[in-house]
Amino acid sequence: MQSKTYISSNSGYTWAMPQGRPASQQRPPLGEKIASARLQAGLTQLQLANKLNVSQRVVTYWEREAVSLRPEQLSSLSEALEVPADYFLGAKKKKPSNGPAGKARVLFERVSRLPRSQQSRILETVEDMLVAREARSR
Repeated sequence: MQSKTYISSNSGYTWAMPQGRPASQQRPPLGEKIASARLQAGLTQLQLANKLNVSQRVVTYWEREAVSLRPEQLSSLSEALEVPADYFLGAKKKKPSNGPAGKARVLFERVSRLPRSQQSRILETVEDMLVAREARSR
């Protein structure tokens, strides 16, 4: 006679749960990104583990604990999930510039690197020139 294992309805687990026990704590940022990219790729933890030649426990650990991945692990993970490594590092995309930097922008970037006292003298001069220009054009 075969015995069947039943899960009671009040245990919090169901037969349809795709993975084991639910996490009791929130994922760290890297773990959240790994899990999100894995789900976006339509992979289970086991499938990702097989692609990376690691155990499922390793993937679970990466997703649930604050870890530091070695560069080769990060590279393999980004290839397996088809996302750039920058995604896991949290690098933000640079805004495309609106063309080449104008002379004034370049000069003011240089001014911004000067000591505050010199910056304020330069800005006062520029402000005086702008006020005079506006007064002439009226």
